[in-house]
Amino acid sequence: MNIENLSFDRTGYFTDFICDYLAEKPSIKSLYNSYPKLENFEARIAEKATHFPEANREILYNALRRQYKDITISHETESHLKKLKEPITFTVVTGHQLNLFTGPLYFLYKIISTINLTKDIKKAYPKYNFVPIYWMATEDHDFEEINYFNFEGKKLQWNRETSGAVGHLKTDGLTDVFEAFANALGSSSNAEQLKELFRDAYLEHATLTEATRYLANELFGEYGLVILDGDDTNLKKLLIPYAQKDILENLSFEKVSETVAQIAELPENYGIQVNPREINYFYLKDGLRERIIEQEGTYYIDNSDIRFSKDELVTELRQHPERFSPNVIARPLYQEVILPNLCYIGGGGEIAYWLELKTMFEAMKVPFPVLLLRNSALVITEKQRKKLQKMNLSVADLFLKQSSFINKKIREISNIDIDFSPQKAILSAQFTALYDVAEQTDKSFLGAVKAQEVKQKKGLDNLEKRLLRAQKRKLEDQVRRMTEIQNALFPSQSLQERNLNFSELYLELGEDLIPTLMKTLEPLRLEFTVLEF
Repeated sequence: MNIENLSFDRTGYFTDFICDYLAEKPSIKSLYNSYPKLENFEARIAEKATHFPEANREILYNALRRQYKDITISHETESHLKKLKEPITFTVVTGHQLNLFTGPLYFLYKIISTINLTKDIKKAYPKYNFVPIYWMATEDHDFEEINYFNFEGKKLQWNRETSGAVGHLKTDGLTDVFEAFANALGSSSNAEQLKELFRDAYLEHATLTEATRYLANELFGEYGLVILDGDDTNLKKLLIPYAQKDILENLSFEKVSETVAQIAELPENYGIQVNPREINYFYLKDGLRERIIEQEGTYYIDNSDIRFSKDELVTELRQHPERFSPNVIARPLYQEVILPNLCYIGGGGEIAYWLELKTMFEAMKVPFPVLLLRNSALVITEKQRKKLQKMNLSVADLFLKQSSFINKKIREISNIDIDFSPQKAILSAQFTALYDVAEQTDKSFLGAVKAQEVKQKKGLDNLEKRLLRAQKRKLEDQVRRMTEIQNALFPSQSLQERNLNFSELYLELGEDLIPTLMKTLEPLRLEFTVLEF
């Protein structure tokens, strides 16, 4: 197996904001506490140890025991559950939606990054315990984002009417998806294992939450992964004082807005990932998950007839905390309140919105975790690697946008020079001389000289493009083979991990897939990984 690494900024698929975070750019250092380095975890351990009540550990442990009551768990997960009761145990967390059959491939990379980081921290700080957590986003209500997965270029989709939190959805109707998937898989031994995994997860469990928990446990239970559902009454009780500050005092809105304004004023023009709302909670009940909106002292539940006075809302929050569902701004705080957590691992978009939250955490007096960009990878088969070598293509070439990729390679393999840069340089020198003449004689000619310069340079550009198009036609077979392999490795001209489902790799690699990724992906390396199997 060959392994290559590229810096994230060289891939062209990560924002300047994330690349500058990884580069520790001074202008954004105020947005986080600790950069993701092993030596920085010592301070976070000390801080969390003094800010996480022992009573919260018991509540967390009991909640997890209830959630695992119908699941067969590994020795490693059992050990981790017990260790969560100990004051020397801390967590590393990733979160993800309940995508059908894990959704995109990066679901695996998120969890593997989380598990591997706990191992790295344990080596550096052996007197402590570190538990990997997968936070299931059971309260999300955007069904269209999670109701499908891609397999060999086809979209396998679960079609049904929905409302409310997706975790509550019954798994009715997934038999049709299973049959379509099974027919597409074929009959190899690896295909049969995938069929069994899908069937046992989705056809043998009543809700999407239960199915996802089963699936993640089957894939990662042997590594001690602990799967947590935040949609839990006793866990939500710990959130009450923080939710009250958000809803009644708009504290989250105030603090996050300050940070958003700070980011917006930076000269880099990063853009804003998420904007806070005055109230960052939904009301969750009986198939309903709608925003809480305050108007003149009355609290309305959007798209419903439900109304509360201020006192009634406080009573509802205290008596039924499970009905208050945090949005993208409040959920990270909820996570850090109920977990002895040190680090959150997420994709670029997630890290970008977490970087808006530090002042809110400070105002709420909750420690802010280390933020780590998850591993990203491109998996190349041996057959694909041989094709690349035959065409003299480098891995870095593949990350170019397709037009740039083709143009670059056509120029390299063409038997004539398609780069008119030398001619453009000569032209520029000639017009520099003409500008001098115009300055010394009649300055009114400067405009005419400029117009001629633009015209002639544009003419050279057009000639270069025409010649390039002609060479593309001449080298049509080469262009076709180049685009075929790039399209195979970058479906829809996007990263493989954002399109492929793990099942496509599992068909070829079977049970070796996850162990191989576990051995290969290094969360603190902070580089894009290219793997050849």
